[in-house]
Amino acid sequence: MTSVDLRETTGVDALLARARDGMRRFDPHETRAAVAAGALLIDTRTDGQRAQQGSLPGAIVIDRTVMEWRLDPQSPHRIPEATDADRVIIVVCRQGYSSSLAAASLRALGLRNATDLAGGFEAWVAAGLPTTTGPEDVRF
Repeated sequence: MTSVDLRETTGVDALLARARDGMRRFDPHETRAAVAAGALLIDTRTDGQRAQQGSLPGAIVIDRTVMEWRLDPQSPHRIPEATDADRVIIVVCRQGYSSSLAAASLRALGLRNATDLAGGFEAWVAAGLPTTTGPEDVRF
């Protein structure tokens, strides 16, 4: 097997590989357990995706365009739960691709325990875990 220097590789696949390098991604059951233990579950899926697919119980919905400002403990625009740089944050998207990039961005901010749900919302559903159609905790 040939070793590839990811710093010299370009394209979205290389970007994704760099984002995931050194990040321990959670499976659906690990995600559920981590949330029960106090992790923040951040859903970055679009309104349309959530309306069509359902919502994650206990998730905070934050638009990807403002996620860093809402989760950085040093930001004056943070959500009240974002007070500790060591808190586990699990980002969820539809399939687990953009959430990896989002988690890497949070890690670059110093949130070293930021990660994502491998396989995204679709993996959650495939694992038979509950979804909801009830009110969502949407943060702007």
